[in-house]
Amino acid sequence: MENRRPKNAVRWVWGLVLAAVAAGLWAAWLGWDQHRDVHPDGSTTGPYEAWQVIGLVLTLLVPVCWAAFRGHGAGAVAGVTAGLTVSAAYDWSDDASGLFVVGVGMVTVGSLAVTAALVALIAAVRRRGGL
Repeated sequence: MENRRPKNAVRWVWGLVLAAVAAGLWAAWLGWDQHRDVHPDGSTTGPYEAWQVIGLVLTLLVPVCWAAFRGHGAGAVAGVTAGLTVSAAYDWSDDASGLFVVGVGMVTVGSLAVTAALVALIAAVRRRGGL
């Protein structure tokens, strides 16, 4: 019987590294913008602009794809989902209405679904010998 500990330890390390990367990218793209924009008609938007969220998603593609190509898809899915969920919860926890929990849930489900789909796509392409 072979010892599976080193392989499992590597998976945990990949997950932790990608969680830290996701949290760092959240801070870089979204963490600094905390103010809502008030328009002349009195409506408010924000605090994030579309380009910030798009930038976060595009920069997260690089480590997720890299990990998936290296065979660490589970760590990519778990790590990115955990990193974004913790970052969103920390960033939005000062909301007095309590609705931040809904937003955090949406970030969790969305990041889990998208990273899992991307990792599955990359795994399928790798199995077919495309990459």
